[in-house]
Amino acid sequence: MTTFPQHAGHRVQRAHTGDVEVLAHVIAEAFFDLAVSQWLVPDPHARRAILPGYFGIYVEQALSDGLVVTTPARDAAALWQPVAADGPVPPAQDYHHRLAALTGPHLARFQALDQAFNQHHPAGVTHEHLMILAVRPDRQRLGIGTALLNARHAVLDRDWIPAYLEASDLATRDIYLTCGYADYGTPIQLPDGPSMYPMWRHPHRNAETAHWGV
Repeated sequence: MTTFPQHAGHRVQRAHTGDVEVLAHVIAEAFFDLAVSQWLVPDPHARRAILPGYFGIYVEQALSDGLVVTTPARDAAALWQPVAADGPVPPAQDYHHRLAALTGPHLARFQALDQAFNQHHPAGVTHEHLMILAVRPDRQRLGIGTALLNARHAVLDRDWIPAYLEASDLATRDIYLTCGYADYGTPIQLPDGPSMYPMWRHPHRNAETAHWGV
């Protein structure tokens, strides 16, 4: 098990394959009421059934190709994926089949979301993609999400690697602005749906983070 220095009193550690289900449910719970989630699956009962399996795919992908950091209580997760200059790692071969099986009549909107993300993703520069950052609702506003961010940012700063993400709404965008991110291009406008906000973080060095590692 890889552990990280504590951040604001919160322990951060690497997740493993046995954490997929619990972290998928944490993400689904944290994202349940987001405008983009409601756009993807308007009916709340269907949304509650679909989202855990959907986010489970992303947890598996990040565990396979990147890094998932969490807490000892498994009440939060940050999913990171390295991206080469020639573009993101393609999804698993069975991704489209699994997506269709999970989402049923809502498939077209999940595909539209994927397409919008792909169209806006930076090309031509190596970076890390923060695919998802989620904290269980009853554990939010305690600094846990910031602790997960800081743990990885320390490594990215040490290795001089930029980061990219898509903020789900303006409130989330404002939080990321305080963490060193800036707007990257124009907002992502989903068809007849909400906007999301691509953001970019340049690495920087400081005495506090220079010695931290994975």
